[in-house]
Amino acid sequence: MTRLSFSTMWAQQERFADLARFRSAVAAMGYDAIEVSHSTDEAGLNVLLSYGDIPISSLHAPAPRRALPDGRHNGDANLAALDEAERRVALAETKRTIDFAARGAFSVVVHLGGVGAKMTALEERLRLLCSAKEAESAEAAGLREELRRWRAANAGPNLEAARRSLRELVEYAAPRRVALGAESRLNYHEIPHPQEALDLLSDYEPAVAGYWHDVGHCEVQARLGLIDRHAWLPLLGGRTIGAHLHDVDGLSDHRAPGNGDVDWSYIAAGLPKSALRVLEIDQRQPDDKVAAAIGFLREKGVA
Repeated sequence: MTRLSFSTMWAQQERFADLARFRSAVAAMGYDAIEVSHSTDEAGLNVLLSYGDIPISSLHAPAPRRALPDGRHNGDANLAALDEAERRVALAETKRTIDFAARGAFSVVVHLGGVGAKMTALEERLRLLCSAKEAESAEAAGLREELRRWRAANAGPNLEAARRSLRELVEYAAPRRVALGAESRLNYHEIPHPQEALDLLSDYEPAVAGYWHDVGHCEVQARLGLIDRHAWLPLLGGRTIGAHLHDVDGLSDHRAPGNGDVDWSYIAAGLPKSALRVLEIDQRQPDDKVAAAIGFLREKGVA
């Protein structure tokens, strides 16, 4: 089983217009597989599906990237939408990813949608306050309480839509030997929160539909004071099939592990050995930090 995979998120650079070069570069650094992110187009995915230095481990739905008929990126479609036409679009795009994944029995990372389509104004304001070192202010505390009330009052119908979407995706993926990983998300309106993840996944074996832990996303929500970083793995560790590993500086995530200030000890303790480790690092991170991340994670006991 591959131990350290590397996302094509980092490949969004001119020098990697040919993804064969990206594959060779990350293989030379010591990574042993590649995850295809939802920023990768179909031509790039086909390059990675061809023979090369290292294999694909997983696809991040909705890969490959393409424009929807209304001009949006296919990643904007919402699997938890209350509008049925919108939900069907999101399902179709995720099933397209599953079809590609079935060519190699790869895992697929899934965003289960959200309560609405974008971050709320309440969270935008809270992020500004936290960035300005005002996380402990009375205004920030009030915003957190208002966000919690808003989501509790409105999430039910979207959670039910996400449940229907997950059921249909499992029915589509399981016969194709593709495991689905429901990912923890970056924004508070998105699905799932920890208990929601447990409830949504409880009907399935993890090898069919499991949890995908995103370290940076969970860390940002904790720094906003909204969801405890320690709430996820104790509840979902036994269902965890994969993880996105990246560091955080302030509220800025997708940094190379070691180029931020995440406390990795609880990740090392809570992430199952069987879970695929995928480094999801953005294109602004320098080569030396990307290469050093392997040693850093081994030192921390994560890899």
